[in-house]
Amino acid sequence: MFATKIAAAALTLESSAGFASAIDALAERSLSGRGFLRAAWFGAGAAGKGRTLIVRRDSGSMIAAIPTTGFGPTPLVTAVLGARKVPGSYWPFRGIQLAQDTDAFELAAALRHPAARSLGRVWRLGPARSDDPSTVMLVEAAQLAGWHVLSRPAGTAWLIDCDALRAKGWPQSSTARRLRTAWRKLEALGTPRWRHVRGSAWNDSVLDDMGRIEAASWIARTTDGSGAKFMRPHQRQVWREALTDPVIAANLAATILMLDDRPVAFSFDLHDGAWQYGIAASYAEDLANCNIGKLVNYKVLEDAIADGRSVMDMGTGDSGYKRAMGAYAGYDLADLLFVRSRTAARVLARIWGKAATGGSATRNG
Repeated sequence: MFATKIAAAALTLESSAGFASAIDALAERSLSGRGFLRAAWFGAGAAGKGRTLIVRRDSGSMIAAIPTTGFGPTPLVTAVLGARKVPGSYWPFRGIQLAQDTDAFELAAALRHPAARSLGRVWRLGPARSDDPSTVMLVEAAQLAGWHVLSRPAGTAWLIDCDALRAKGWPQSSTARRLRTAWRKLEALGTPRWRHVRGSAWNDSVLDDMGRIEAASWIARTTDGSGAKFMRPHQRQVWREALTDPVIAANLAATILMLDDRPVAFSFDLHDGAWQYGIAASYAEDLANCNIGKLVNYKVLEDAIADGRSVMDMGTGDSGYKRAMGAYAGYDLADLLFVRSRTAARVLARIWGKAATGGSATRNG
């Protein structure tokens, strides 16, 4: 029965170089509602080296867009395996775009189509939200189409219920008192103020300022800097490319704490409807005793509550400060491999993770 339904789907597939503008049209009516997953989001940092598989019904309506770029530890491995991945600006997560009326059988038919070979023999999607409707449907469709799906855990997101905090009143008097104390410490050193950047206010100077803050942070002192977002030119270039899309630029926001003319702390966030995603934050280490990291984190939370956001997504990992802000463990993320060959899947499973069984396996990792 499944094979009959898959065979009955009448579809047209097109694989084109680059990141098709058709992605943007699909983003406006996507199954998952991730409006930021646009062509510029996928293309940022990919240096134009990508392909997009567009799936349409014979009627012309688009049902899926799967952008990919080369993937592998070395160019040789990428070439030999034909491995690819769904790219994207760093956080909150990766995802493909599916239309709201897509069903698993249509998507399975597309993944069995000869044009789907443009995805490579192995392709990666991750980190991906395990309960995301597009991810769940993709896993189901891939297995119907004969692909083997490998999954490994990619962390748990920490969430703050802004609606609940708004309802009971925020901040608590003790929190407000600590924040005032930290602010007075800064005032003893100069004139602190907030700088907010969004939409048309983005420019290279803002990216450079956030890079300077990272260069003065613990990241520069204790790591190789690969985890920074703005410290090096190629890291800033990723976001410079994403910001060329005015829709993405309107959704990305920076909250920067200034001390006189010096930028000393920032939070970099993505607004997406009722959700707000924390992408990156950092502060100058020489002012750590003034709690400037806490000041910027709580300012962003205050603004999210005032702006009517329902959820602040603070990403994976918690050193304690997220829970102190009221965060709780939310959804899980998974790193997925879609493998065409059973033999290759068996080999890769030893180093990647166990094979998934339907949508639930992405949750179990």
